[in-house]
Amino acid sequence: MTGNSTKKELALQDKANKIRRQVIEMIAQAGTGHPGGSLGQADILTALYFDVLNHRPRQPDWAERDRFILSSGHTCPAWYATLAEAGYFDVSDLKTLRQFGSRLQGHPHPHLLPGVEHVSGLLGQGISLGCGLAEASKLDKNSSQIFVLTSDGEHQEGQTWEAYRYGGARNLTNLTIIVDRNNIQIDGKTQEIAPIEPLAEKITSFNWQVLEIDGHDFGELTWALNGARTCHKPTAVICQTTAGKGVSFMENSPNWHGRAPSKAEAKKALQELDKTKPIHEK
Repeated sequence: MTGNSTKKELALQDKANKIRRQVIEMIAQAGTGHPGGSLGQADILTALYFDVLNHRPRQPDWAERDRFILSSGHTCPAWYATLAEAGYFDVSDLKTLRQFGSRLQGHPHPHLLPGVEHVSGLLGQGISLGCGLAEASKLDKNSSQIFVLTSDGEHQEGQTWEAYRYGGARNLTNLTIIVDRNNIQIDGKTQEIAPIEPLAEKITSFNWQVLEIDGHDFGELTWALNGARTCHKPTAVICQTTAGKGVSFMENSPNWHGRAPSKAEAKKALQELDKTKPIHEK
């Protein structure tokens, strides 16, 4: 690892830690939300928005921008915090999460927030949407790369696999699927409820390149996601992650899939996250 790459990775870690703290504050204030997946995806979103995506926060409709789709829309608190940190809207807006009349709804909605490309709610549709955007991008002959962040639980649904089949058949090389493989869902462990393994082999069989990485390692994240642009096949990046990452009593627990922390729990969570702050922030 070079000195420059170490500096970059530390900077990304700082961003992700700040986003995790904002997730806890947002969901605790709202009294509702999904902290487990949001905390687990913070590193992926940070890598995307601060190292990988070609985007212009002050020009969100730039025609040549890369597109990002959050298929697991319930984890939008982490996405909202990332968009705010990137400069799409003011960070103070995060305090309005899930409030009546807020632009920050419980699932992302287009036209309300700059940077949001799609509506979400029902799981399992993100890859299909990504295929459509990738196909359109090729027809328009622009350089946009399409990135779709999915949950592993979504891979229990049939539409997901129809989309993989389509993307491989059409050789959508400008499409990258990111799988948040935290191994849990709302009612338990994915392998106990409806097993999806061997996941990599299944996706590969549809004519995709598949990479398996540590979803909390910024070196691996930026290498895999940036490298997907040059592959001659569509790419799926399976990220091994920890739901509730950074908060000990939330980690790897399905109980925190969709439960907001109390004031006391939020205080404890923030104290734990504060211990991981860089020295210059303490």
